[in-house]
Amino acid sequence: MGFARTCSVAPVGVEGVLVEVQADLEPGIAAFTLVGLPDKTLFESRDRVRAAVVNSGAEWPQKKLTVGLSPASVPKSGSGFDMAIATAVLGAAERIDPAAIADLVIVGELGLDGRARPVRGVLPAVLAAAEAGYRQVVVPEQCAGEAALVPDVSVLGVRSLRQLIAVLTGGEIPDEDPPHPPDRPDPMRAGLMVPGVAVGAGIGTGGRTGVPDLADVAGQRAARRALEVAAAGGHHVFLTGPPGAGKTMLAERLPGIMPVLTRQEALEVTAVHSVAGLLPPGDPLVHEVPYCAPHHSATMQSLVGGGSGLPRPGAVSLAHRGVLFLDEAPEFGTKALDALRQPLESGEVVVARAAGVVRLPARFLMVLASNPCPCGRHTVHGTGCECPPTAVRRYQARLSGPLLDRVDLRVEVEPVSRSDLLGRGGRGESSETVAARVAEARARAAARLEDTPWSLNGEIPGHELRTRWQPGAGALAQAERDLERGLLTARGLDRVLRVAWTVADLSGKDRPDAVDVAVALELRTGIARGATLVPGGP
Repeated sequence: MGFARTCSVAPVGVEGVLVEVQADLEPGIAAFTLVGLPDKTLFESRDRVRAAVVNSGAEWPQKKLTVGLSPASVPKSGSGFDMAIATAVLGAAERIDPAAIADLVIVGELGLDGRARPVRGVLPAVLAAAEAGYRQVVVPEQCAGEAALVPDVSVLGVRSLRQLIAVLTGGEIPDEDPPHPPDRPDPMRAGLMVPGVAVGAGIGTGGRTGVPDLADVAGQRAARRALEVAAAGGHHVFLTGPPGAGKTMLAERLPGIMPVLTRQEALEVTAVHSVAGLLPPGDPLVHEVPYCAPHHSATMQSLVGGGSGLPRPGAVSLAHRGVLFLDEAPEFGTKALDALRQPLESGEVVVARAAGVVRLPARFLMVLASNPCPCGRHTVHGTGCECPPTAVRRYQARLSGPLLDRVDLRVEVEPVSRSDLLGRGGRGESSETVAARVAEARARAAARLEDTPWSLNGEIPGHELRTRWQPGAGALAQAERDLERGLLTARGLDRVLRVAWTVADLSGKDRPDAVDVAVALELRTGIARGATLVPGGP
């Protein structure tokens, strides 16, 4: 009788649960039993592991074999347990010293020929191992760079099971052919992506120079400044206007004026994209602000997360620490849009399924874009909108009041004039210039919020904002009158105050005054208050 154990990690959302892989050999008819709530993919690992061991030159034990995955109450899925199972089986058969693998965490899939194949979610797996106190992990060579992002963990990247056996037995490490030629895409990574999850999702791969420039937008002074306020304070935006006015252009350029991700934010974003299989090869750490623009036919599950078994990240999680752009917002399903209300408030999605409950990060900046009516010409003078009033009301009512109440900035994007389009009014500011002001405003907010769990004005709870950071004397008089008249809700008043703090940060003030609150009210309600939006704009 032989017994050996090693460790692997079960992916649960964008986190990992440490799993002990145990192998037990007993005399009897040769059989392979896998227990511990494996799914169909994991159940098929019995055949993959057996073929990989034999094709790696090792002898498969002809005894009764039982492999247990503990804790047995946690559902296990995916092919990332293959290498751990093969190692545990060889340890139980005394082909490998069981003591040499007891303190290892092994993650990776095996091909039938024994090659180590990359898997999704390596970064969350190594983070879970590090939190559990493990300091040595083994992963496929293609995933070694991703695993090395976790500090104080020794990472061994292998190309095959043969190499892993040689390392554990102290033998000569065999040479293996590279997984793919350097000038060709890696075919092993082709199947990592969750089907359909990358539609509309994008992460920067070319640095700041690869992001569209805000200077390309003709005119749209008010909308450009609203984007600056949104980027500086983390405020959601609703752009409404006729087709061709530049709503999509503005949204695409918002990531370019937001600061690059901090180290902690980069790790959070990388973990989400690792689970989704979207990490770019060669540079696994995501530095650029994510941008996700799903089609309006997207389902509720594709937006907030879901799927069979344990839920997978949706568009709101792929846009974590970045921008979620919903073009033609009224065309989205009502249930899908209303499902965004929870993550807009909490910054996370809690998805409950029969297989378990998963928390997915979802702190994003949302941009909604909409036409004023089905034909798009309702508010444009002289263009002859023929939509009946009932059709206009029905179209605009597709965006519910509770959803719009969570949107801080509402901007009407006017048609571009001939002089602006031909450049006679001068070219607008570049993204680099606006991004510098945004960075300064964020630095002021971060200094003020240094001893708090928040870093942006858009994240501060209303009660804390009203009690700990008071605006100037009499600054809220106009907002309080709007609250009494029903133009603002209690949540709306809190959001006006958040925007006012952001406007004050952009202006270099210590606290917002009546002018800053007037600017915030104008951005919130669309009613002109006679205030200048942001100093220094074009």
